[in-house]
Amino acid sequence: MIRGWTLHGDGRAPAPGEVVRPEERLSWGRTVGLGAQHVLAMFGATFVFPVLMGLDPNLAILLSGLATMLFLLMTRGRVPSYLGTSASFVGVVAAVRADGGTSAEVTGAIAVCGVVVALVGLAVHLGGARTVSAVLPPAVTGAVVLLIGFNLAPVVAGTYWPQDEVVAVITMLVVMVTAVAGRGMLGRLGVLVGLVVGYGLSLLLDAVLGPITGPDASGVVSTHLRVDLSGLADAPWIGLPLGTPAAPGLHLPAFSASAILLVVPVAIALIAENTGHVKAVANMTREDLDPYLGRALAADGIATAVAGGVGGSPTTTYAENIGVMAATRVYSTAAYWVAAVVAVAIGFCPKFGAVVAATPGGVLGGITVVLYGMIGLLGARIWVENKVDFSRPEVLVPLAAGIVIGIGDVALTIGGGSLSGIALGTIVVIVGYHALRRLAPRTVERGGDPADAPVQPSADEERDRP
Repeated sequence: MIRGWTLHGDGRAPAPGEVVRPEERLSWGRTVGLGAQHVLAMFGATFVFPVLMGLDPNLAILLSGLATMLFLLMTRGRVPSYLGTSASFVGVVAAVRADGGTSAEVTGAIAVCGVVVALVGLAVHLGGARTVSAVLPPAVTGAVVLLIGFNLAPVVAGTYWPQDEVVAVITMLVVMVTAVAGRGMLGRLGVLVGLVVGYGLSLLLDAVLGPITGPDASGVVSTHLRVDLSGLADAPWIGLPLGTPAAPGLHLPAFSASAILLVVPVAIALIAENTGHVKAVANMTREDLDPYLGRALAADGIATAVAGGVGGSPTTTYAENIGVMAATRVYSTAAYWVAAVVAVAIGFCPKFGAVVAATPGGVLGGITVVLYGMIGLLGARIWVENKVDFSRPEVLVPLAAGIVIGIGDVALTIGGGSLSGIALGTIVVIVGYHALRRLAPRTVERGGDPADAPVQPSADEERDRP
């Protein structure tokens, strides 16, 4: 269990060449300041992704704080990480809703996916960290992450971008420039900066030019204000995150086989994310955290299952917060406890949720055109960092087929059921990869097979992600 933290040095800052270890802390004033940095780092993505999934951002922020507390407890304070809303679910949730799925069916499928990840965590805890690499080598995880990200392209083109193309372009440029030219913490807040600028620009255009005529999220063309704050006045300052009819908060899940089939493959992305982040933290803290990988996976799985069980968004460890640690050399879990407490407090402010829920579609279009592409390219990054060999047909062929199926939303109807898009593409990648490798001629390669090598991300993995 987590015990009290030891004060590091004089409590001001780590000396040159030193780091503040997870079981240490700086002065409480500086620790609170670092906790605030972690809140800022996770904030943009944690409340944008629930909006994209049609779920309540307030509930997502509250649950991210509780999930982080659970994670720190289950990993015994050895793996400093923040659990925010997972981007990997956005595409499959869009697919579920396109098939007529309700919010209850979405969160039910999220809960089931969380249970799967928790069971994988238990297996890894009992069988060792190499279990993950044996079943889900980098060649496979990279392909699944890539097809999940690029499957989202039609959502940008058909839902968000057309609502206000001018605001979308400006928001996109702000995100890009901030991410590239921003220094220090600012460079990791591209999404948040883009959202604030796009939101403010939409308010300004409403005041100067009046309503816009264009499609809404459902494609219906009408004349309306870009920012609809009609629900703000009725939202209390303090209360339960109950959400709105369009983005419900606390609610019971429902379970649909079709929705579950679409969502469960995202478990692979969660496993890849968590594994990569634990490896990154291990590199920074210079500790062997492999014995805690199973605990980390189980904690994220349980947190996601609980979130889905109460109507919330799924969670995952956040690279943004790993970037904060890399920049500050402070890995104290005390700062994460501060961030978690702040997130829970924000979650009980429905008025804040009403403001977030009113985010214009054009702003979301500008943000998602960058984010969705980056989710997909993270899969390619896994391939590059692990030197996956695409000259071998048993690697190239199943991955190529699965990716096109996932991105193109190809369907396979069997009897009265159907598999399509992400679910079918994931099955083709995993089954095809392992089956074809057994059919391929045996070759002797110096240093083993790069396609099966364990994921080894750099210490600052994804730190430049906006």
